[in-house]
Amino acid sequence: MNQPVYTPLKPSRTRMLDVRGLPYQLREWGDPGDPLLLFLHGHRDASITFQFMIDAMAGRWHVVAPDWRGHGGSGWAPQGYWYQDYLADLDTIATIVSPQAQLDIVAHSLGGNLATVYAGIRPERVRTVISIDGFALRDTPAEQAPEKLRKWLDSWRATPRERTYANVAEMAERLMAANVRLSPDKAAFLAGHLARPVDGGFAFGFDPTHRRPFPTLHRIDEWAASWREAEARVLWIAAGNRFERMAWEGEGNFSWRLSQLRHGSSVQIPDTGHNIHHDAPGVLARTVEDFLMAEQMV
Repeated sequence: MNQPVYTPLKPSRTRMLDVRGLPYQLREWGDPGDPLLLFLHGHRDASITFQFMIDAMAGRWHVVAPDWRGHGGSGWAPQGYWYQDYLADLDTIATIVSPQAQLDIVAHSLGGNLATVYAGIRPERVRTVISIDGFALRDTPAEQAPEKLRKWLDSWRATPRERTYANVAEMAERLMAANVRLSPDKAAFLAGHLARPVDGGFAFGFDPTHRRPFPTLHRIDEWAASWREAEARVLWIAAGNRFERMAWEGEGNFSWRLSQLRHGSSVQIPDTGHNIHHDAPGVLARTVEDFLMAEQMV
């Protein structure tokens, strides 16, 4: 029996860009004459995963969403992936899609972390940021540096193994196992777009070297220094299970992070996991559009 597949209400289109010498796939929805929104996806994800949320948006928007390097339809970087490269790619893409006007950015996870930092680095370029469950990672002490570097060096002795699947339906089952809120039709849609043929089967569409450990420490004070430079209005949207899943973060820790933004606010969407744009696309779309419309009236 064939699995039902979600049918988009607003089909997307793609084009390719040269971004710092690497081919980048850019996905777009809507009319270029409508207000521009730059969407940024998360780690080991792709731009197509915003489809459900975009279908739920009531307004007319021109949404532009790149696949990050090593993700989706964009090129792979043989030297590996560094946070600073993503920022440089974002700066280049921002100049291409909006050379003069300030940007309104909607971003998930890794994309949200990049967008909030970018807003501090280029405060004159960013008007608003909506970060969907992207609050930066846990602070890591200096004592962990030797072990992190050791693991990173060891990881280059072989190509990271990736899990392969016999067919797309099996990939859809894997997605539903990872997210119990994901319906079968949406899982089938995502799997069909994220599948990459490999060795007679399929793998998810990202460079397997993303599985290598990071060699660098995550220092929350460095991120906060960039947040404090941002002039943009920032909305942090938290998953309903965030503080249950990440007990170390705690409400107090999150409140401190929010306080580092000059114009920061937050909202939590109940009964959602990390992929809020899959779990509650309608609620998320209304939250995003309400925030954007309110900011346009300021």
